Amino acid sequence: MTPDPVTLAILKGRLEGIADEMDATLFRSAFNPIIAEAKDACHGLYHAETGETLVQGTSGLPIFVGAMAFAVKAVIDKVARDGDLRPGDTFLFNDPYQGGTHLNDFRLVRPIHRQGRLFCWMASVGHWLDVGGNVPGGYNPKAIESFQEGFRIPPVRLIRDGVMNQDLVDILAANSRVPTSNWGDLNGQLNALDLGERRLAALIDEHGEELVQGAFAAFSARAEALMRGAIAGLPDGTYAFEDVLDNDGITDETLTIALDLTIAGEEMVLDFSRSSPPAQGPVSISRATTIAGCYVALKHVFTEVPANAGCLRPIRFVVPDATLLGAGAPHPMAGYTETVLRLVGVIFGALAKADPARATAAPFGTINALSMAGHRADGSRWVMFSFFGGGLGGNPESDGLNHANNPISTATIPPVEILEAAYPVMFTQWALRPDSAGPGAHRGGLGAVYEIEALVPASVSLLGERGKVAPFGVGGGGPAARNRFSWETSEGRQSPPMVSKVTDIRLEVGRRLRLETPGGGGWGDPAARDPAAAARDARLGYVTGASAG
Repeated sequence: MTPDPVTLAILKGRLEGIADEMDATLFRSAFNPIIAEAKDACHGLYHAETGETLVQGTSGLPIFVGAMAFAVKAVIDKVARDGDLRPGDTFLFNDPYQGGTHLNDFRLVRPIHRQGRLFCWMASVGHWLDVGGNVPGGYNPKAIESFQEGFRIPPVRLIRDGVMNQDLVDILAANSRVPTSNWGDLNGQLNALDLGERRLAALIDEHGEELVQGAFAAFSARAEALMRGAIAGLPDGTYAFEDVLDNDGITDETLTIALDLTIAGEEMVLDFSRSSPPAQGPVSISRATTIAGCYVALKHVFTEVPANAGCLRPIRFVVPDATLLGAGAPHPMAGYTETVLRLVGVIFGALAKADPARATAAPFGTINALSMAGHRADGSRWVMFSFFGGGLGGNPESDGLNHANNPISTATIPPVEILEAAYPVMFTQWALRPDSAGPGAHRGGLGAVYEIEALVPASVSLLGERGKVAPFGVGGGGPAARNRFSWETSEGRQSPPMVSKVTDIRLEVGRRLRLETPGGGGWGDPAARDPAAAARDARLGYVTGASAG
């Protein structure tokens, strides 16, 4: 049964509200600041048979929403093999090769039954603070296999008939440096699923199963129709674009992400066959993560298209296993964010060739995954993981945002007050980075400068990018500043040999590390910039005339 337009709009708002409330439940109850403050999590509803995304919230990470369809399908396949699915079951896993992203992202998938039959799936994902491995926090830039990044859990039943498998919980706790943090996050995710299940049951009781299922089908059909219309509005042809990663953390050679984008009528092909082979270090990603990244990029370009599985139906993906975008076990994947960001950038670049009116310059393109860890004065262990902001690219309508988050997510940069309260560190600088924006008629956004002082001895690792090749401009716009990282030692300030990736730093009490993040690329000829805007940039100190290098 297809709902009338008014009822459909009501159901859309109600269903999205359920996912939003699940997000809020986890954000308010998680122990880990990366979930509680940065909102590195998401929730959604998924198709009973295919696992396709039906509904997502407005505050969860888009990259997770895209990947979760593959995660739910992994559970569907397990149930098909093993059988015996029951109401009250909940599956848990973090396997990056089965619909995951990297080992820190834990997925909980729950079947929703109505009158003895499966109605849909509900899922939650959140970034846990530490899951073992050689480096606290899991971002090991020297990993050459996933075993060096942490422990890997395939889809397993955490809850059977409503009863928790305590043996599994004990295994999870024994393999983390901060088990209490993970325990709090796990319970927050379970509470979010419990609430979502209650809210969905109330909605179905009110409107009926047939009407809600009809709404699911209508959502997907509308997304598909709008995406086909958007593609049809672009000129037919093949548009090539490529960009590079600094290195894989092991060998100091760039890796290429290359795209041949073909538009034919109302369909599109994204072919990544020319990309580099799987990397030795932790920057390869799975096919599922690649498709999720494409989903995010296309949503940025075609903002009018609803976010569900229907928007991907007119698109074919060519992602060979022989590339770093289609890697399998045991390739390490901790740095998946860096690769996905470059992937999003090349899609922006290719579409800019197809339709310059939609052109957006490259964003800063790295999360700068920084881990600090050690022991407090009382002997208790601490692990701080955080990501950091930079500039977004200029676009046809405006300058890029200063000190923004990357376009793969809606997460927020953790507040300095929270990080200082939770960990024995002090931020001595948190500021915009002058001369970091790419020049243009619409300049890029500015990057940032972060300086952190250790209040107790700390081990430090960084998994970042954009240290070699700057974020690109479009339409005559210039590139932005590159990433820079350094730290103090008794022998002076040091920088990573691999430019953007380093581990095993020992930061003594009172010593500081410094992170200078990239800006965004510029859009259009810098000579065409409004003189009033240029004067304002100079007055505010955004541009000083110094090298943006």
